[in-house]
Amino acid sequence: MSRIVVTGANGKTGRVVVTDLLAHGYDVVATDAVGRAGHLSDLGTPMLVADLTDYGQAVEVLQGADAVVHLANIPAPGMYPPAVTFNRNSTMNANVFLAAQATGVGRVVWSSSETTLGLPFDTPPRYAPVDEDHFPYPSTTYALSKVVGETLAREISGWSGIPFVGLRLSNVHTVDGSHPGDYAAVPGYWADAHARKWNLWGYVDARDVAAACRLSLDAPIEGAQSFVIAAADTIMNRSSASLMAEVFPDVPIRKDLGEFETLLSIDRARKVLGFAPAHSWRDHVAH
Repeated sequence: MSRIVVTGANGKTGRVVVTDLLAHGYDVVATDAVGRAGHLSDLGTPMLVADLTDYGQAVEVLQGADAVVHLANIPAPGMYPPAVTFNRNSTMNANVFLAAQATGVGRVVWSSSETTLGLPFDTPPRYAPVDEDHFPYPSTTYALSKVVGETLAREISGWSGIPFVGLRLSNVHTVDGSHPGDYAAVPGYWADAHARKWNLWGYVDARDVAAACRLSLDAPIEGAQSFVIAAADTIMNRSSASLMAEVFPDVPIRKDLGEFETLLSIDRARKVLGFAPAHSWRDHVAH
């Protein structure tokens, strides 16, 4: 796996993934629908501007690739009308997955979402920490597009034999200068435990997402598998057990929790991918 296409390369997460792969010696083909094209790119590698809702363009982008890290999607609910979000995301995912089969790509790593697990937890989770088996519970067309994507991955992997790795990413935070508010906003969450209950107080640093993508390129995966990718801790400055007791007192806790341990279980990602989050809000915020 040496020539890697990264879709959504100009996005908040994509830029960090491209930087990480280049630093580890990969030949990166960056692509996005927006941004500075070709040699004008500031990504450290030329960027191919392409619209992945067009299957032909998806095929062209993946020509000669060993693997694809597919991040290109509308990144959250509420940004576009619900039907637009579902249609664009589902079309992009289907096109990239089918193009991977058509061009002989060796592996697909792609961004699924924590939202598939039941967010925003207006209906409490069945148990905590929530893991990969707490699926599927989509409550928005964004989440539904990711559930459909996981179904597509499973079926196309079965047809083609290509391993598909879906990363159910938590709320991505970055220290990139274009998003200075991510960590600066963290202390504002602490006064009200209910304010971030929507994802069980989860988050993940973009650099750890990049590491997860890179690890997924070589992990021993068969078929289509999905993994929760989150930080090792919650975004709060109080214990995980106390958060659950206050906000979800009737939800069963399935393990002894570390003081600030994530309530989005990353145990499977640790075991299979070797994922070990190295970054925390505590590195950036006085607490």
